[in-house]
Amino acid sequence: MWRASILDNERPNLTEDDTELDEETLFIVSQTFKALGDPTRIRILNLLAERECAVSEISDTLHLSQSTVSHQLRFLKNLRLVKFRRAGTSIYYSPDDQHVMALLHQAIHHACHD
Repeated sequence: MWRASILDNERPNLTEDDTELDEETLFIVSQTFKALGDPTRIRILNLLAERECAVSEISDTLHLSQSTVSHQLRFLKNLRLVKFRRAGTSIYYSPDDQHVMALLHQAIHHACHD
């Protein structure tokens, strides 16, 4: 599939079917880029790429209010970019879409590249 080759920095071989995007695909892609277009969400996803975290840990590590973190996690969860698990009274978050995490990693690598 051509999407995987893009992540491997190869030239994609698009077929005619790949160039026609339906409305649902367009919406999902635009929402994914919207999610990655916010610095706070990028910081949260970057932290979660390192380790699973509770809201309080994200808040403390990134120096954000718990309200801000919860709001952003709700946005990311609705897009299925993060998932959660309960352990007692705590909720732990982790990435739920490795494709988007690879895209984020590539964008960070691109930004840091000389």
